[in-house]
Amino acid sequence: MASGPLFFGWFMNFPLVISDSIAARQVALSVLQAVQGGAYADVALHRGLAKTELSERDRRFVTELVYGTVRQQRTLDTLIDRLGSRPAEKQPPKLLLILRLGLYQLRYLQSPSATVNTSVELAKANQLGRLSGVVNGLLRQYLRLTEAGEDLLALPEDPVKALGIRYSYPDWVVNLWVQQVGLEEAEQLCQWLNQPPHLDLRVNQQQTTIATVQEAFAAVGIETQPIPGVANGLRLPYHRGAVTQFPGYGQGWWTIQDASAQLVGQLLDPQPGELVLDICSAPGGKATQLAELMGDTGTVWACDRTPSRLKKVRENCQRLRLSSLQIHTGDSRDLHPFYGRADRVLVDAPCSGLGTLNRHADARWRQNPSSMAALTQLQHELLWEGARCIKPGGSLVYATCTLNPAENEEVVKKFLKSHSGWMIQPPQGQWVSQLDAEPSGWIKVWPHRHQMDGFFMVKLQKLA
Repeated sequence: MASGPLFFGWFMNFPLVISDSIAARQVALSVLQAVQGGAYADVALHRGLAKTELSERDRRFVTELVYGTVRQQRTLDTLIDRLGSRPAEKQPPKLLLILRLGLYQLRYLQSPSATVNTSVELAKANQLGRLSGVVNGLLRQYLRLTEAGEDLLALPEDPVKALGIRYSYPDWVVNLWVQQVGLEEAEQLCQWLNQPPHLDLRVNQQQTTIATVQEAFAAVGIETQPIPGVANGLRLPYHRGAVTQFPGYGQGWWTIQDASAQLVGQLLDPQPGELVLDICSAPGGKATQLAELMGDTGTVWACDRTPSRLKKVRENCQRLRLSSLQIHTGDSRDLHPFYGRADRVLVDAPCSGLGTLNRHADARWRQNPSSMAALTQLQHELLWEGARCIKPGGSLVYATCTLNPAENEEVVKKFLKSHSGWMIQPPQGQWVSQLDAEPSGWIKVWPHRHQMDGFFMVKLQKLA
């Protein structure tokens, strides 16, 4: 993630004001070109906005255009295939992006008056004057046909492919979800993960109280809501602007953390005075939560191999005014200094991120079934190594933010098969009743059911 103030341009339940600014669309196009070249969407957007002096309205508009166009890429390309003389894959790269931007505005933002003219001007401003007629013709054809009530997507009979085209997901992702929850719920999940993400906070009880934070936010007109089952969580149903300007940021009163991620710390349940390892720690959201849950006593070791990412852990720790957190730099597949020493270990493993696709617009296009093999191998290695650090009687939580059994249930089953001295510890506490705990003892958080990021988590205990 890029450093600097976090700007939430797309915000829940606030109407987006459509801009007629060519400058805003040019920034969006430049960002999309960077993404097309391999950059991460959030990083490219941060850099693109940092170079501009756009108004807040136009910055929000750019954010919506970038994330929306990337997210709906498959649907937009299907429309281009239907309307254009050439399929999307054969369009010149810059022209393809301009067509996607225009169709996104027409289909999802419903702004026909501004879109066609500004898209044509955008093509001309980017040395595509001879192709500006293509832009004009294709967008106007889309308007004519939709006004006539024609279904331009012409979805196939295959239900998986139909969902993939309608909601813009790869078929393999849709198929994973259909196999787990059925076609109807898979469609609900696809819809949910195409919505703008909400913003959740975790209140730092070492510095303040939930009531104090709510009062401070209410004083500046920001509504907050408690999150059922999440002990220190608050949700902001309406939000916008730089979060660094929200009350209490500089005082370390709270940090941003989705509700389901907060549940991972609750499941581990670290106690004051313990030695706890977070072996995939950066940027430190869960490590700082563990320190807070322990009353900032004992030691939380934040482990990661990347010094630049661990710098963010230190910054978060300093802002939240926590003293019990220590840094360990190194590959978390080699933690021999901690063997047999830890009371608890958190393995929040790198994963495909299929439970957080609404937060990462391009993630659905970056993973594929082939990349899963390398991920699951890494997850196995991290879990095996984390287990070596546990004392007899200690516990470990394995968690991912994905909804893929190969990275979740199968990893745990393989671990238990080769570790006879371990067992699943069923989750306890009133918060568990808010979720769908599996009979096997693990927890799966489904976004469309629980209104939070998708997660898998399980608590494993080493027998004494």
